[in-house]
Amino acid sequence: MRKHLKRYIPDHDAVRSNRWLAIFGDTLLHPRLWHLNRHSAAGGVAVGLFCGLIPGPLQMLGAAVLSVIFRVNLPLALVSTLYTNPLTIVPLYFVAYQIGRLFFGDAGEFVPPPEFDWHNFGQWVGATFDWMSGLGKPLALGLPLLALTLAGVGYFVVQAAWRIYLIRAWHHRRKRRAP
Repeated sequence: MRKHLKRYIPDHDAVRSNRWLAIFGDTLLHPRLWHLNRHSAAGGVAVGLFCGLIPGPLQMLGAAVLSVIFRVNLPLALVSTLYTNPLTIVPLYFVAYQIGRLFFGDAGEFVPPPEFDWHNFGQWVGATFDWMSGLGKPLALGLPLLALTLAGVGYFVVQAAWRIYLIRAWHHRRKRRAP
């Protein structure tokens, strides 16, 4: 698995010579950001899954910053943010909203947004703001909880998968060496 992933990871000279990345100096050249082992890979996936729920185009920036702070694999963190896209973001945010509702004890059903009305535009804006603020508390709590859950699950799945791969490799090696 490491051989396959190393093909896509740039070397230090490529990072150092990139004019856009040169402003960060040696920060992006820290060996733990590019090293590929069980702990750095699991941490990179966890950071990427956590930052994947950040709204807008800030997902990869957040993953890069957290990778530098926690010294986990940077390329895996960036790639792991790609699980969110226009097809998956709505179901993920709906799940986050439902998680937030569990903690706020809101047993009510989802209320559709108010219908648009040109004649009472000011009232419509006020009703829409009230509707959005009603979604805000559960969503504001549900998003970090879902992000932490996804990051934790991703971390332990990578750790377990890597461990299973190593155990199988040890067994295959033992069978080859046995007479």
